[in-house]
Amino acid sequence: MTIIISAIKIIFLLGFLIMIHEAGHLIVAKLCKVKVNEFAIGFGPTIWKKQGRETKYALRLIPLGGFCSMEGEEERSENDGSFSKASIPKRIAIVAAGAIVNIVFAVIVYFILMSTSNTFITNQVDSTIEGYAAQEIGLQQNDKITELNGKKVKNKYDLDKIVKKSNGENLQLKIDRNGEILEYNIKPTEVKNRSTGIYLQEDCKILTVEKGSSAEKQGLKAHDKITKINNIEINNDINKLLEIIQQEGVNTLLITVKRGDQEINVELTPDYISTYYLGVNLKQAENTMINHIIYAVIETKDFLLSIIDNIKMIFTGGISMDQMMGPVGISEVVAKTNGLREFVYMLALISLSLGVTNLLPIPALDGGKILILLIEAIRRKPLNEKTEINIQLIGFSLLIGLSIYITYNDILRIF
Repeated sequence: MTIIISAIKIIFLLGFLIMIHEAGHLIVAKLCKVKVNEFAIGFGPTIWKKQGRETKYALRLIPLGGFCSMEGEEERSENDGSFSKASIPKRIAIVAAGAIVNIVFAVIVYFILMSTSNTFITNQVDSTIEGYAAQEIGLQQNDKITELNGKKVKNKYDLDKIVKKSNGENLQLKIDRNGEILEYNIKPTEVKNRSTGIYLQEDCKILTVEKGSSAEKQGLKAHDKITKINNIEINNDINKLLEIIQQEGVNTLLITVKRGDQEINVELTPDYISTYYLGVNLKQAENTMINHIIYAVIETKDFLLSIIDNIKMIFTGGISMDQMMGPVGISEVVAKTNGLREFVYMLALISLSLGVTNLLPIPALDGGKILILLIEAIRRKPLNEKTEINIQLIGFSLLIGLSIYITYNDILRIF
């Protein structure tokens, strides 16, 4: 029964998000008087179809894709209602519509989720932690942290983000104490933690290894499974593993990993990494309708920006290829969701990721097609049809290769 429920969740999520994406293309194409020959959800054999006045609607067996086939989209056509004969603004609108629908849907769903939450943390101090910077400079209960280093602070997320980037340097702090604005110079408190540079899954399999870390230098790799540490059996207990790593007085760790059929012993000395804190506990927002709306807007904005930041990190090296997930990895995460709220959150997260990724200016993605249309607008004439097809084929080949690599990593993580 668990397997059946997991399968239903995966099929519904992927099928629904693909459906609304392709429906975006379909609706805008119809509005722009472009003929849509076929609208299909899924790939492979057709299991249901219906011929409309102009468009054939179909449901196919494999729910991992879909398409909206327009007249003159793949090969230029002079027929009435051809995509290639539509104006450039109309073609850009049609191409962008799918991703925009995914983004708008995600934002609306996430806003609804956040507006029904009761866990909003404000910028108002509830208490300070002994021995930390906030207590040392004299912050008091009910002080409102309004600015840190010239940036507005509205909630805990804003505060943590600025402190994390500080690297322990002095920060300019502004607080509101009973209507009076006070300014302080505060140096975040440094806390050192032992780090091996290993990022783990729940079953103690290595998800990825940080570049330059002691683990990488000693040859540990993604998909190695840690079975022992200092000759102590771990038995898939990640908490036990982390507890041993953080033990005081243990400078060298003997890590035993299983790599395929091999058992490998690696001796490494953990690095120490610094984390910085102000040392404040912030108050939870009052449970009022206006607070629900205000904090839902703030959380939704942060949600959108976090996805954009993650995509930037892919291109700047902040996220390695081994950390990326494809349909197999996404399916595993979706299958493990508990309850409707967590499932709907994943629905919004994947929809937003799908929408933003599709707008990247990469050939074969919607963003790549928009880039070609912009080039056409600048040149005031279309690219050579053969050249355009070759560009799309190269992009498609690269995406297929990347998908195979990511799927391979997803499978290794699972098994």
